[in-house]
Amino acid sequence: MQARSSRPADFSLKTERLGPLPLVNHFLERMGLAALLDKHVPTGDKRCRVPHAQALGVLVRSIVVEREPIYRAQESVHGFAAGLFGVAGEDIGSLSDDRLGRALDRLFEADRAALLTEVVLAVAKRFAVQLKRLHNDSTSIAFCGQYRDGRVSKSEPRAPAITYGYSKDHRPDLKQLLFILTTDADGNTNDSITHIETWTTLRTVAGRADFLYVADSKLCSHDNLSFIDQAGGRFVAVLPRSRREDKHFRKLLQTEPPAWELVWDRPNADPGSAVGRASTWKSR
Repeated sequence: MQARSSRPADFSLKTERLGPLPLVNHFLERMGLAALLDKHVPTGDKRCRVPHAQALGVLVRSIVVEREPIYRAQESVHGFAAGLFGVAGEDIGSLSDDRLGRALDRLFEADRAALLTEVVLAVAKRFAVQLKRLHNDSTSIAFCGQYRDGRVSKSEPRAPAITYGYSKDHRPDLKQLLFILTTDADGNTNDSITHIETWTTLRTVAGRADFLYVADSKLCSHDNLSFIDQAGGRFVAVLPRSRREDKHFRKLLQTEPPAWELVWDRPNADPGSAVGRASTWKSR
């Protein structure tokens, strides 16, 4: 102890901020995101010190960790341990808002649908996502004000259209964007017409048609259900009360109680539940 205290200059304290970035970088690496970005958003100018894919990687990390505007990218990178944002050394000085903005311009011009498809396939493969049951839902966001077409000329790529359509908020006077999310079992126009396209895409991603497709009542249209059934798919949905089948069934319950058939039955896994068993019945 006496020898150690006599040489305090041999020791120094260095503090670095890590945050969640070591975990974020681990998953980004497993996804192979950097290679996918470089494939779909290549950098043609060799003089560029920070390639588009690397700049977009900085933005991805910033959204996850800080959510700072792009003009503060250098401050965000300097606030963490060296290299955690995927950029280190003298290259950090090149992270101007102009550099990041140009990378975003190239991303807008790229085939973003193909990029997203490859990201989904990579995640499903490298994280062993089972894709046995897929949940689909949609939501819309209403906007006020005037918005232009999203492109300067017909030859340029177009941004998602903010336009009029079926309004879940019962505000047909407002323009909106429709967002659709599909998750594994672990989660404009009327979005009922999007199910066929969504299911077909998911069949391609899963490589089979026998997964259980879980959706809300908007799935219940003749075209949707017929298409999935004829393609060998399975689905679970809530029958809306506006359907004739619902009215017929409710009337039948009052006059002729149907014969129920047990489909699924097992003890409740929750010992604190008031329900001892979980069962599913159906009636023809």
